[in-house]
Amino acid sequence: MGVEQTTLLVIDSIAREAMLFAAIGFLIGGIDDLLIDFAYGIARIRARLRRELPRSLAAAPLPMAVFIPAWDEAAVIGAMLRATLARYGAGDYRIYVGTYPNDPPTIAAVAEVAATDPRVRLVIGPTPGPTTKADCLNAQWRALLRDEAAGEPCAAIVLHDAEDLVHPDELRVFAAWLTDHDAVQLPVQPLADARSPLVAGHYLDEFAESHGKNLIVRAALGAAIPFAGVGCAIGREMLGRIADSRDGQPFDAASLTEDYELGLTVAALGGRTRFVRARAASGELIAVRAYFPASLNAAVRQKARWLTGIALAGWDRVGWQRGGSFGEHWMRMRDRRATLAIPVLAIAYIALVAWGLSLVGHWLAGTPSPTPDVPVGWLLAVNAGLLGWRVAMRIAFTGATHGWVQALLAVPRVLVANLIALLAARRAIAIYWPTLRGDPARWDKTAHHFPDTQERVA
Repeated sequence: MGVEQTTLLVIDSIAREAMLFAAIGFLIGGIDDLLIDFAYGIARIRARLRRELPRSLAAAPLPMAVFIPAWDEAAVIGAMLRATLARYGAGDYRIYVGTYPNDPPTIAAVAEVAATDPRVRLVIGPTPGPTTKADCLNAQWRALLRDEAAGEPCAAIVLHDAEDLVHPDELRVFAAWLTDHDAVQLPVQPLADARSPLVAGHYLDEFAESHGKNLIVRAALGAAIPFAGVGCAIGREMLGRIADSRDGQPFDAASLTEDYELGLTVAALGGRTRFVRARAASGELIAVRAYFPASLNAAVRQKARWLTGIALAGWDRVGWQRGGSFGEHWMRMRDRRATLAIPVLAIAYIALVAWGLSLVGHWLAGTPSPTPDVPVGWLLAVNAGLLGWRVAMRIAFTGATHGWVQALLAVPRVLVANLIALLAARRAIAIYWPTLRGDPARWDKTAHHFPDTQERVA
């Protein structure tokens, strides 16, 4: 057997084994996604049969504290605070902005707004940044406790980021549902960014499904609702209970995804969380809107932090709920599915390259190319059907939320999302590995863009 034949045999073997491994992995993931779609359909039918009336938003708002952690946010925090004050209007709320002593530009931007409105409270933490977002939030919690001791009560804490465009009615939604719930999460809708229709645009597709379907399924199954870190409100009593269980610090400073873990903690303490998709009088969905990373590098960094905090470190820190329901274990498994899905995706691309080399090699050698046997052929056909269904679902949810142009762009963005996921996985391992040696987690943030006045009107 010559060198050429041996080389072709090796390539054929790699292509065949990689394809089989990836096909089985895709089949498992595809069935999992299909079951979620089925559960969503059942949840929608049950909701229509119950015909639950929307809650009135006319109730007097509760006194609330809005927490906004800000590290290196001088470019956006001033505009964000002014827009938030204008959209909230008059009301019983205070906005706490957490900053760091080694970030004078952000401090100055917050102080400028605070000088014109006493509801904005500048909080300068004791530790130079960046630490973690949770550590910054804990500094704001301590500031809130001081204000409460001075006679300023608070009924709920609202979480937002420095780039968020809040909805004018969100505080009223929180007030309506916190009467009999311990926490409320609103949908997040990324803004379409003309500068980056593919990279920034893939967030439109993911959140359209995540907050248009997946969280609805979680709620229907009775599983814990993880917070998005923005557009969520936690009752003061519940957050106080969490603080008491953590030596006075409600947010775990060692976590990279404190928002995700906080939602699970509320459920573990017996609290009730509600994911609310409500509409304003104009018909607009009451949601948090923001621009997401527009460059490949920024998207990879953000996705790596999410992957590290939820799928890697989150598995260590949160584990599986003892005595939890089937739905709870299923949802946590899906949260950590990336640890298996990304290697499968990488091997699938290896299989594509190997099959391409095999076809070229056999063509040059004048020998017939190998073909999959019948069982593997059926497996590939089933996977093709599942892939078509998955793309159709993404198009449907993106189109329902953002229109037909974005729905069409959702198709090529599938490949972009895969690329970002692969690159983020490599970075996530690099971030996670030092934490196993005891190194502290750090805030790996990305630069933000806040919409100008004309964009907000649009």
